[in-house]
Amino acid sequence: MPPSPGRTALHRFIAASGLTNLGDGIASLAWAWVASLLTRDPLLIAAVAMALRLPWAIFAIPAGLVADRVDRRRLILAMDVLRALTFAIAALALWLALPLPEAPPTGLAAPAAYGILLAAALVVGVAEVFRDNAAQTMLPSLVPHDRLETANGQLWSAELVGNALVGPALGAVLVAALVPLPFAANALAYGLAALLVAAIAGDFRPPRAAGRGWKADLAEASAFLRDAPLLRLLAWITGFWNMFHQMMIVPLILHVQENLGLSAQVYGLVLMGGAVGGILGGLSGGRVARRLGAGRTAQIMLLASAIGFAGVALAPNGWALAAMFFLFEATGLIWNSVSVSTRQRAVPNRLLGRVNSLYRLLAWGMIPLGLGLSGLIVRLAEGLLPRSAALQAPFWVAGLGILLMSALTWRPLARRFAALAATGRP
Repeated sequence: MPPSPGRTALHRFIAASGLTNLGDGIASLAWAWVASLLTRDPLLIAAVAMALRLPWAIFAIPAGLVADRVDRRRLILAMDVLRALTFAIAALALWLALPLPEAPPTGLAAPAAYGILLAAALVVGVAEVFRDNAAQTMLPSLVPHDRLETANGQLWSAELVGNALVGPALGAVLVAALVPLPFAANALAYGLAALLVAAIAGDFRPPRAAGRGWKADLAEASAFLRDAPLLRLLAWITGFWNMFHQMMIVPLILHVQENLGLSAQVYGLVLMGGAVGGILGGLSGGRVARRLGAGRTAQIMLLASAIGFAGVALAPNGWALAAMFFLFEATGLIWNSVSVSTRQRAVPNRLLGRVNSLYRLLAWGMIPLGLGLSGLIVRLAEGLLPRSAALQAPFWVAGLGILLMSALTWRPLARRFAALAATGRP
């Protein structure tokens, strides 16, 4: 059990994560919404989201190698500063492009602004990979291992307040007032987060063997994950779930604009329904897992999420859509409290960054594929269906995919968690 540096360090860590996730929440609406003001082409809008997520497929392994070689707090600090500067540049570029011309059905209204938006998303995505990997490997050094579910629940609840409760609504207000404002606000949020991280005392450089090269380090982590069937199963399930979830993101923006007729402000309020569900899920995840058992909790949360995908397609208005987001976030956060805490407990601290990066390569590397598929499915469906139905097609494909995955993994999840309880080996 690792020694705890104190509650103050944990509180600063959670507060910094809350601020960065406030920025993420503002950006979650701003990236796609601003892209939709520059073009109505779903593939070009998806390209911005893909630039934000593609780094997970490219830099996940390097991020893990770096996190196991450097002071994790310093790495988090550097990435927060980099994101603050990048958002400031994006805000300036959008301000210089005002007033924006009307977005065309194909092509771009302001190619230079779109190019800078795309580049900024890529840089922010790279920084996010290194920052998030370091943060997830740093948390077990701040709390005892028997409090990980509780600490993770508190952390994710604080993150959700910013990411999904306050952030999207604030982003909607800011983008409606002036297009560059969400990006300027993000620059401020990440700058304040960097100050909080800088105030955390302690050395968070993990122990490692002297003279070891990166190939040996990576081989050691790969061998650990190869011999951990439960962790591999959780990584693949998370990866495919993320892929299906991201298939909704781009068509969802167009769906709420064209089919439901929601404004940016109303859409931000709809996303708050998901935040409430996520906060409740994060705070109750530890209790649910203790009551039902980790394996049964994972099974039920995965199956329940399939209902949410179908519900998004069927939701006739903003209220119903908010209820579906509530279900998504509540089940997702309870799933995360089980899967992430299982990984943090099972992996030795000296390996945690590398194993975490391999795990997240599987779990997050599927996200760009889902984003690309979303635009492609809409394009193909438009040749067969009306535009309104074509925008809903990715929701149905994703829901069926989650349902199939839940059926295929129901028994393996039960077996793997039972083996963990019996042998202590993941």
